[in-house]
Amino acid sequence: MCSAVTLALEQVKAQGRSKIHRIDLSVGELSGVVPDALMFAFDVVSAGTPAEGANLHLTTVPTLCYCAHCHREFYPMSLIYACPHCHHLSNDIREGKDLELVSLEIS
Repeated sequence: MCSAVTLALEQVKAQGRSKIHRIDLSVGELSGVVPDALMFAFDVVSAGTPAEGANLHLTTVPTLCYCAHCHREFYPMSLIYACPHCHHLSNDIREGKDLELVSLEIS
């Protein structure tokens, strides 16, 4: 959360603005981030900054895998990443591991 707020504050400064009203983050299912903990951390990290009181909006990004055997992307149904088309296992995770700053609303 510190990195996301720091990045947002850098954007505010670079654009000559003074207040962050909203921060949108995408949170991958495999990112290791617990949304409630992230919200709490945001309140702590943003205190006393232009981001204090901003609305933090989280969007969950599902895990997306790729099957090298049948050349298809798929969303796994369990923690075992087996392709639902050919049933081969995959270790090629294309989405769902990142925490990304998507957008800011600033003034």
